[in-house]
Amino acid sequence: MVFWILACFAVYLFYVFSTGMILFARVGPSAYMGPRDNLPEQSVYYERAKKAAMNFSETLPIFLGLAILSLVLEDADLAMAQFGATLYVLARLLYFPIYVSGLSFVRSIVFMPVLIGLGMMAVALI
Repeated sequence: MVFWILACFAVYLFYVFSTGMILFARVGPSAYMGPRDNLPEQSVYYERAKKAAMNFSETLPIFLGLAILSLVLEDADLAMAQFGATLYVLARLLYFPIYVSGLSFVRSIVFMPVLIGLGMMAVALI
């Protein structure tokens, strides 16, 4: 489970830093490193990346809580929790490029394993 917690952090950092890299590519180094007071209107890709990162930050605390509880509770089904964590992290890895490219129907389908993974992790604690 520790591997999936660390993998989740790595994917989350990818989400967060991708938003910054999209901004950097658009405005250049001097505007990016400055106070960012007068930035031009952002691209649709930047806005989508930002929304994807915000969406990830909404489910990350749930994932971390369930992952830690699966390690701490003696009666937890660790195999089921790890499978749920695997689904969550891999679906999150796929979710970002699909969201940024604007495939809204596919994005909704790819989000389902995120919820299923969290559900499996929760059931593993019972």
